[in-house]
Amino acid sequence: MVFVTGGARSGKSSFALNLALGFQSRVFLATAQAFDREMEERIQKHRNERGTGFTTIEEPLYLSRALQEVPVGTDVVLVDCLTVWTGNLMHKFGEEAAEMIERETEALIDMLQSSPCSIVLVSNEVGMGIVPENAMARNFRDLAGIVNQKVAAAATEAYLLCSGLPIQLK
Repeated sequence: MVFVTGGARSGKSSFALNLALGFQSRVFLATAQAFDREMEERIQKHRNERGTGFTTIEEPLYLSRALQEVPVGTDVVLVDCLTVWTGNLMHKFGEEAAEMIERETEALIDMLQSSPCSIVLVSNEVGMGIVPENAMARNFRDLAGIVNQKVAAAATEAYLLCSGLPIQLK
């Protein structure tokens, strides 16, 4: 299990994609949803970057369940990204989001530790900037940080991307 993190436009998705391309049978587990035109364009850009060499599964909320449905014989699953997933859970579950994120993160880690294939997980590092001015943004930053800590601790390898350069953390 490989955890890849970094700031916006740090190169983390490209790095993770290159890791996954080293495998024969690949699944891309997408968490993003196209709520507006700009997001549609971002999703299309990612599709174009990865080409046709991946089977794509779209799941914005229940990653552990989606991982159970990965086709037999899959060599690697690339999950992109945990930060968007955290935001999706916050949006869907509102006041109960923190509890749901904790439960879903534990379920995800359990599934990852028993996975029959390699997993590459991408997540934004959101804790290195200024403290957000509103409570919702601070809560998101905190929850995303907790998810990152838990998944990184469970990973066998971890990388931080900075200006397109990978720094191996673990």
